[in-house]
Amino acid sequence: MRKSSFVEGTIIATVAIVFTKIIGMLYVIPFYAMVGVQGSALYAYAYTIYAIFLDISSAGLPIAMSKIINEYNTLGKMDAKVRAYKIGRNIMGFLAVLIFVILFCFAGDIAKLLLGDLSGGNTVEDVSLAIRAISFAILVVPFLSITKGYLQGHKIINVPSISQVLEQIVRVAIILVGSYLVIYVFKGSATLAVSISVSGAFFGALFAYLYVRYNIHKNKEISINNKYKKDDVTNKEIVKKIFSYAIPFIIINIVSSCYNFTDMTLILRTMNYLKLSATDTEFVTSAITTYAPKINMIIASVAMGMSTSLIPTIVESYTLGNWKDVNDKYNLAIQILLFISLPMTIGISLLGSAIWTIFYGYNQMGTYILCLNVFTGLFINLYMASSSTLQGLNKFKTVYLVTISGFLTNAILDVPLMLLYSKIGIPPYLGAISASIIGYVLSVMIAMLSLKKDCGMKYTKVWKTLAKLLVPLVLMIVTVLLVNIILPVNYDSRLSCILYVAIEAIAGAIVYLTVSYKMGIITELFGKSIIKKLVKKITFGKVVLD
Repeated sequence: MRKSSFVEGTIIATVAIVFTKIIGMLYVIPFYAMVGVQGSALYAYAYTIYAIFLDISSAGLPIAMSKIINEYNTLGKMDAKVRAYKIGRNIMGFLAVLIFVILFCFAGDIAKLLLGDLSGGNTVEDVSLAIRAISFAILVVPFLSITKGYLQGHKIINVPSISQVLEQIVRVAIILVGSYLVIYVFKGSATLAVSISVSGAFFGALFAYLYVRYNIHKNKEISINNKYKKDDVTNKEIVKKIFSYAIPFIIINIVSSCYNFTDMTLILRTMNYLKLSATDTEFVTSAITTYAPKINMIIASVAMGMSTSLIPTIVESYTLGNWKDVNDKYNLAIQILLFISLPMTIGISLLGSAIWTIFYGYNQMGTYILCLNVFTGLFINLYMASSSTLQGLNKFKTVYLVTISGFLTNAILDVPLMLLYSKIGIPPYLGAISASIIGYVLSVMIAMLSLKKDCGMKYTKVWKTLAKLLVPLVLMIVTVLLVNIILPVNYDSRLSCILYVAIEAIAGAIVYLTVSYKMGIITELFGKSIIKKLVKKITFGKVVLD
């Protein structure tokens, strides 16, 4: 297994995550058609609850493990490194079983809390069944996550990335095949189809875990069965370090999941208060918390891939006391995020109607939700990069402040903005999305100001890159709008929308990338050698850059 540099690791992880998210986006087209609006809402309920409890049981430990492994590896403490993984795995096992029991036994109470007084849609029994079905994944996913963290701590990015793709393929296969068999072969209910679909998370994770363990076992250099000379690090120190590193990550991930849970709960109650139908209320809720974010994840995946590579490299530079390298890597991370995320965000927003139609069929509410919600993905990217850097530098108090302040802002503004928007004639559900955007913007601002004040971060390069990007961005927008005038689109036809989006995306991407390359932005961010390798691979060696 080969180690990866920061930029190379970012590209590998991002490509894998983007591919995974594309699969995750595409399967919803047939799945949505099979289970309908009510079944889709049920799927959203189960996954939102699952995400929160998954974060409680495992979110912090994998990234903390990556950080600890890299730290001990850098210091040459190999025995402590292996013991840290084994101790973390044992802690993970205890938490996984505990959370599984809570989810399985109290699924009915969780369902009642979630649905409140809503009637006419999914029942408490439906939601309970789906939650119990997905709870089994908690027994496997945490072990997969911590083992991937072990590899990432060694700067090995390719194996965890491949495992992520394999996990998604198995999961989606079970979702689609299971739903088809239940509904069309055995003539079962959408509730049963959804319950079988969410169980795909368990089987996908199990397959990926076996793949990762196999690769660790066959690589003698990083095998967890290696015997090393005993060092001076005690198990007590390791446990203390694991929890001190993991707790901030757990809090961050729980709060991030609570954005969705809070939005889901408050939207259900506020829309019910505004006398919207149960069907519209469940559609809007699932669209904001699950189905629009599925499309947004193509943007957020950039930050996910970057964090995978960023945390180990930041920790290494911090451990060696190289503050200039820390500064350079954080600035480069923000510049790459802006370069990739900005055009994707603007492009999806401009083509919102056609994109929503491709995945879910034309719906005006869905279009409005996607066109605004996509900007949440942009700020999530900046938030993830900033919080990852703060965590890598052990700035835990700031991490808490950044995360909780953004979440509280979102929670406080949700209902007032929905009521205000309703009062002035704007769709009220857009108020919840606006609250989330404001929350993430606040978090990013606090994080960047803190890094500047406490760590001497300088953002000159970021501002210069952002100023340069205005040129290709404006030309891209003009291109998309011109093609939009020339090219007709029929929203009653998915094929028409697919062709429309493909042509618009290709035209916009060509203009954006060409202008960016001519201005030297691409080579400045990624380096000439990596760009040459990518172009050579993409064109099968037919195009070689000077």
